[in-house]
Order: sequence, then C-alpha cells, then structure tokens
Amino acid sequence: MSKKPPLSQVSDFDIRLLRLFKTVVECGSFSAAESVLGISRSAISLHMGDLEKRLGICLCQRGRAGFALTDEGRAVLHASQTMLAAIEEFRTEVNQLHHQLRGELNIGIINNLVTQSHMHLTRALKSLSARGPGVRINISMTTPSEIELGVQDGHLHVGVVPLINPLSGLDYIQLYEEHSLLYCSREHPFFARTDMDISEEELCRAEAVAPNYRLTAEAMERHHALNCSATASDREGIAFLILTGGYIGFLPDHFAAGWVAQGVMRPLHPARFCYDIPLNVAMRKGRRPNRVLECFLQALEDSRKA
Repeated sequence: MSKKPPLSQVSDFDIRLLRLFKTVVECGSFSAAESVLGISRSAISLHMGDLEKRLGICLCQRGRAGFALTDEGRAVLHASQTMLAAIEEFRTEVNQLHHQLRGELNIGIINNLVTQSHMHLTRALKSLSARGPGVRINISMTTPSEIELGVQDGHLHVGVVPLINPLSGLDYIQLYEEHSLLYCSREHPFFARTDMDISEEELCRAEAVAPNYRLTAEAMERHHALNCSATASDREGIAFLILTGGYIGFLPDHFAAGWVAQGVMRPLHPARFCYDIPLNVAMRKGRRPNRVLECFLQALEDSRKA
C-alpha cells in the first residue's frame, strides 16, 4: 500500500501557517518578523515547527548561522505564493459581485521614488484608500527585474519600473521621465571648483560609481564615459559612495535634491552629463478583471491629467 501524503487537504489553518511562513521569508528571520506578525519569536518558531510537521518537510535552517531556506522550503514558498495569488484572484472575482471595494493591491516599486515631485503614485494610492476602505495595499520595494517577474507570475498586480527592455507578456503605461545628473559631494575635490574649471577629461578620469542593474542605452553610454571603479545595486548605494568624497556618480535629480539644498552635493556639467529614463506602470497582459487594480489605474490616469 502506498504511503499516505503528509498533507491530504489544505485547511484554513494550513493557509494561515503558509502566510506566516511567507512573511518570515520576506522579513529574513524570525526576530524580524515579530513586529510584522504581532507575535513573539517563540510563537513563530512553534508555528513553523507545526507547519513542517503537517507538510512532512524541513522548510528552513535556523540557529546561530542564521535563517536559510532549504531546497524543499524554496519549493514550498513558490507553491504557496502561487496558491495565495489564486486565493486573491478568487476573492477579486467575488468582489465584482459587490459594490463595496474590497481586496488587495500588491504593487512593486523601485527604490527612491518617494522624492519624485510629480507624486502620481502617492495621489493614486491616496485616492484608492479613500474610495475603498476595505482595500489592503501591499508595497514591495525591489529591483525592476523582480517586479516584472512578480507581475508576470501574478504575485504582484502592478509594478512601477524603468522602461528598458519591455517584456512581451506585460503592458506598460508611461508615468513620467526621471532625469539623472552627475554628482559629487562637498568632500570631493571637484566640489569647490567651477564647472568651467573642470574639463570633461578630468571628469572621465575621476573615480566613479556605476549601478549594476539594467540601464537604457543612453544611460550606459554616459557611464561608459566615466572611470567606474565601484558598483552599487541601487541608488541609495550610489549615494553612499558619492558622499564618501571618493567617487562621482549619477543620481535622479529628485533623489539628490535634498543633499543639494543642504550644500552636501552638487551636479557636475549638468547640460552634458545627464540622461532621462522613462518610468512606466507594468501590468500582465490578459489579466482577469480586478476592480481594485482598475480603480488604482484610473486614479493614476487622473493624476497624470491633473
């Protein structure tokens, strides 16, 4: 006789445990998940142990070495994300039967857009909250590639990404263009000199920091002209290195504006060393009707027209 599977059916309790597991993974540790889940680390450990017993699988390694998923844990995480996305789709379809807006909006956003003066995202999220008090907004800050993958597989309803290499399975709506300039900090020798006194040859010899994520052809051309001896995975990392005084680097002007106002940074040859990157809202093609998402998109459109 064949062995009975450890999980013969998925109960509400199993779903709650899988949501807890997903949150722990997103937080990176039991202790980091305490404040998010509102329970103690020992309670989280008990729930995780219960889930492992119910599944008959060791999901993660925990101890002095830190928290790490097993291969089986990664597989369960992927399966649970797919299942929870399907549950949300079911809830969305049921919501279409009611007038009151309820459900979740899972949105992925690249880092450091909050200082953007256009504020389209902030206005749209405010409008959505006002129209649907039963709406839960979940924001995930991550890389453009992760956002696009999340939208494709249904974990995210929508994402805000730079338009570099559009994916065939996604639709894109342009929000605005982000303008980037070349900056140095007041600790750098260039800061006290005028642009007329700094030749382009000097700029191209200076130590510079480059992003290690995808860029447009124009942005890549600007970076290739520099002596990029360091890299960073996001704009905040670039800012850290610029502020050391040892590097120059490109930043979005809205992100650098605070440091410029404080006299901590200044742009270098802004008319020559600059580029624009279009920021777009990405959605999955052939997506099912979703009132929460459509209300958010309409609010974005209204903000763009205002």
